Amino acid sequence: MRDAVTDERTKRFKEVIAKRQNLTVILENVHDPHNIGAVIRSCDAVGVSEVFILYTEASHNFLKQKVGKNTSSGTRKWVKTHYFGEIESCFEQVRSRYHNIFGTNLGENTQSLYDLDLTQPVALMFGNEQKGISEKARSLLDGNFIIPQHGMVQSLNISVACAVSLFEASRQRSAKKMYSGDFNVDSGVHNEMFDGFVQKHFEYINKKEK
Repeated sequence: MRDAVTDERTKRFKEVIAKRQNLTVILENVHDPHNIGAVIRSCDAVGVSEVFILYTEASHNFLKQKVGKNTSSGTRKWVKTHYFGEIESCFEQVRSRYHNIFGTNLGENTQSLYDLDLTQPVALMFGNEQKGISEKARSLLDGNFIIPQHGMVQSLNISVACAVSLFEASRQRSAKKMYSGDFNVDSGVHNEMFDGFVQKHFEYINKKEK
């Protein structure tokens, strides 16, 4: 299947994969699929390769069906989405890949977003549009952060808050030249990601032709 991909497309895939980061997002009980779609667009823009969607209040299968190409402008096929119905299993998988999980929550020892070191393997967690992150999830976080604001209303839409946070991570990582690497032909991670891109590419083509 790799041989059927044009040289131009192959080059583009490898350029994007080389800039993928050890950075991710967890969304807990975010109801609006448009918010999730906007988050996925931001993730792709800063080099996030996967997101974790946790839905404990209703069927997460329903949400999975709703998050389609119209809400994420086609980027969903380039960002892997993992769906969970239990907090423990979600955190277990995230911790197997990332060092810390920080959540947007005003609590004890809350830090400013801009004081976090976002150049390490890290997951950023965002909660429900009204309730925020659940108490159970908060108890499992490695720390809390807020986005400093200076207006009358101290509130941002979930997708906006996520975008601000991700682009701060991108700024820090750019300063350390973490986007300057090349595609590593000997990397199992890079090759697995490339094969995934190729598969998604042909699935998209086949769907268009039907």
